[in-house]
Amino acid sequence: MRSRRAVAANLLILTRSEAKTKSAVVEADLTAAIGDEVLTDVGDGITLCHQSFGNPADPPMLMIMGLGMQMIAWHDEFCSELANRGFHAVRFDNRDMGRSTHHPSRPPGLRHLALRRAARGSYSLDDMAADARRLVEALGLGPVHVVGASMGGMIAQLLAIHHADVVRSLTSIMSTTGGMLVGQPSPGIVRQLLRRPPTGREQIAAHAERLFRVIGSPEPHFDGPGIRRQALRSFDRGFNPAGSARHMGAVVAARSRARELAQVKAPTTVIHGKLDRLVPISGGRATARAIPGAKLVEIDGMGHDMPRVMWPQILDAIEANARSDDDPSVE
Repeated sequence: MRSRRAVAANLLILTRSEAKTKSAVVEADLTAAIGDEVLTDVGDGITLCHQSFGNPADPPMLMIMGLGMQMIAWHDEFCSELANRGFHAVRFDNRDMGRSTHHPSRPPGLRHLALRRAARGSYSLDDMAADARRLVEALGLGPVHVVGASMGGMIAQLLAIHHADVVRSLTSIMSTTGGMLVGQPSPGIVRQLLRRPPTGREQIAAHAERLFRVIGSPEPHFDGPGIRRQALRSFDRGFNPAGSARHMGAVVAARSRARELAQVKAPTTVIHGKLDRLVPISGGRATARAIPGAKLVEIDGMGHDMPRVMWPQILDAIEANARSDDDPSVE
């Protein structure tokens, strides 16, 4: 039980770091229109919390966050900059996270995780991809540009594979194919995740800072205060460590997508940090190899996070990939 709780709470606080180095994105005002948080019933007993940025008449872009992460890990300024570039950005809490529906099933234990087997009553990454599709349909967004980070990249890949009709372009960030020989953390990183975390609000924030010193981007891009602020905001918005454990169960039980990724027709860009220790860059390279015509963007000095100083490079890559779709029928 101790190890299960440790995994859950450690994964919950994998929030995005903010670099101290200033950039045009950091200094920019939040000029794009920001919508209220909205709850939408997408069926199958799931309600998703979502929020939009920019003009609804602009091409829609669906932002899918990673394991144990809330939608606010896509920072307000990041989403606002996408809107300023002419996209209607929509971020949302995956099921079991933030203000979306929390699942009643028991979190997976170490045995299930070690054997990579789904626990009884659990859900899968395919279920989470279906949630995203139903959200697109419920909001009437039509084909969307899909951007996913970490586990969100896995969900985005499944959307492009099995729900290609709603995917206009795909950007997979710091993610992997699910293959056992690529994108796997070292035993040392796994041990870090298994350490017993604290339970108090301030202690969780301090623990998040310590964890990101291991898996995040190193100095000079590491921003402890920014990590703490994001962890506190996530804690206040919706603390659900069991959901993080169930996310992990879905990830480890998922089959490799390597062969299926060859079916992806949408324009694809894969973005990965060269210093990622949680999902090593081999996962990003394998993803780019698996998808015909995919472009690989490797970022120097980036770990398993997106420091603000690197936002312009990431945003440019997302935009270029989305603009490469020239189908006038979906304008």
